[in-house]
Amino acid sequence: MRIANLSGRLALIIDGRAVDVEEASGGRFSADPQAVYERWGDFRAWAESAALPAGAVFEAAALGSPAPAPRQTLGIGLNYRDHAAESGFVAPEGLPPVFTKYVTSISGPVTEVTLPPGGHTDWEVELVAVIGRYARDVAEADAWSHVAGLAAGQDISERVTQLAGPAPQFGLAKSFPGFAPIGPWLVTPDEFDNPDDLELRCAINGEEVQKGRTRDLIFSVPALVAGLSAVLPLLPGDVIFTGTPAGVGLGRDPQRWLAPGDELVSTIEGIGELRQTFVA
Repeated sequence: MRIANLSGRLALIIDGRAVDVEEASGGRFSADPQAVYERWGDFRAWAESAALPAGAVFEAAALGSPAPAPRQTLGIGLNYRDHAAESGFVAPEGLPPVFTKYVTSISGPVTEVTLPPGGHTDWEVELVAVIGRYARDVAEADAWSHVAGLAAGQDISERVTQLAGPAPQFGLAKSFPGFAPIGPWLVTPDEFDNPDDLELRCAINGEEVQKGRTRDLIFSVPALVAGLSAVLPLLPGDVIFTGTPAGVGLGRDPQRWLAPGDELVSTIEGIGELRQTFVA
């Protein structure tokens, strides 16, 4: 199953067409894309059994984030060994570094992003998991049952802000407007042959800069859900950015940053792509 935020309304994506959920359900489910996670079990049951109308053609630019207003957005750092190495850190043994991306940074899959003046803006393609059921002290073996689905994400990061001052400013540096595109839709775990092994890629102006597989995550999606829920409750609709593989601008020699006019395309196998254009 694929669900989307189409012009601010919850939609099911079937054979590349969009079915408006509020209309198709006769008002049983709200048009609010974020609200569906509070009733995820009921929604899945309805969507899998309902006689749905033919969908409508839509433009990718009309898509928003499938989780546009999570109560918690958790970013995971150093979760691939090659990225930890290029960043100058030892791979974590316990729970990896965790930070937040503030909700106003979240956007849809096709956007124009303004570069902060005087900054060094970097790219980080990531698999995003959205929570579908309250999770507290969840066992790793049961963790997938708490995940509504997966999406592609970009943890865009402004490195000058991040590294200035007496301590790193991860949250602020990763939360400029448009710095958390998510999409193009949410894909439920049952749609994948193996949701723990997906290819992810990132390209700038057609040049591939990142390529990896989620099987190389140090902490898999189930391990993250288990580890995080041992510390704090994960709420329906919460978003987890699971980490990025090697190839970011910070780790290059010479270092490389996004510039006005650049087009960043991020793709995850079985999900789809994000497309960001950067302006001054």
